Amino acid sequence: MVEFVQKPRYTAQDLVRIVALLRQPEGGCPWDKAQTHASIRQNFIEETYEAVEAIDLGDPELLQEELGDVLLQVALHCQMEAERGAFDFDEVCNGICEKLLYRHPHVFGDVAAATPDEALRNWEQLKNTEKGRATAASRLDSVPASLPALMRAAKTQKRAVPYGFGCTDPAAALADLEAELAELKAALAAGQEPEAELGDVLFAAAGLARTLGAEPELALSGATGRFKERVKACERMAAEGGSGLEELTGPERAACWKRAKLEEQSSKG
Repeated sequence: MVEFVQKPRYTAQDLVRIVALLRQPEGGCPWDKAQTHASIRQNFIEETYEAVEAIDLGDPELLQEELGDVLLQVALHCQMEAERGAFDFDEVCNGICEKLLYRHPHVFGDVAAATPDEALRNWEQLKNTEKGRATAASRLDSVPASLPALMRAAKTQKRAVPYGFGCTDPAAALADLEAELAELKAALAAGQEPEAELGDVLFAAAGLARTLGAEPELALSGATGRFKERVKACERMAAEGGSGLEELTGPERAACWKRAKLEEQSSKG
C-alpha cells in the first residue's frame, strides 16, 4: 500500500503528489500508469465539455466538481512530462503567471487600457509579438486545426479580416451566404459531389454569425437543443393521442411541430 497522509482539506500540491503516486512504478494504479498523452486526449476534451455544460446550467456545485476533473487532466499530463524530465506542474504554473504579467501591462505596467476592447487589443498585439506572428500566414496557421469546425471557421475569418478578407457587416455576409447557397443548388442540380459546396455554405454561415456578434458554435448548439425539445414535445403529443411518434402522418407531424414551437415561444413569455 502506498503511504499518503489523508487530511481534512487538500491543495493543488496534494493533487500533484497523488497523481505522482498513482503513476509510480511500484504500488501505483495499473490504469494510471498505462496512460499516455494520446490515450487520455479524449478524456481531456470530454471533461472540458462537461465543465462547459455546468457553466451553461448555472450550477456552481457541478462546476466545482467538473473543474476538478479538468484539473486532474492537467496534473496527469504534467506528471507524464515530469517523468521524462521535460517540465512539471510548477513550471506550467510559472509559465502562465509570466504570460499574464507580460500581457497585462495596463495592470502591471504603464500602458493604458480603459475598456475591455483596449485590453484585448493590447493582449493580441503582445501575443503576436511574443509568438513572432508578423504575417497573415503565421496568424492563420496558429488557429488550432483541432478546434470544432464552426469555431475554427470563425476564428480563422477573424484573423483574416485585418488583411481585407472576410465580410465586416451583416448585409455583405448574408449576401455571401446566399451566393454560396446558389452554388450548392447548382452543384446538386448538376449531380456533382456537394460536400465542398456545403462546406462553403457552413463557412459563410459562420461568417454571418461573426458579423452579428454571435458565436456560431453556441448558435448551432442552441438550435440543436430547441430541435431536441420540439421532437420530445411531439412525442408527448403523439402519446397523448394514443400513437407512437413514428406512426404519425406527415400532416399530423407538421401539426405537432407547429404546436411545439408555439409552446416553446409561450414558455419564453
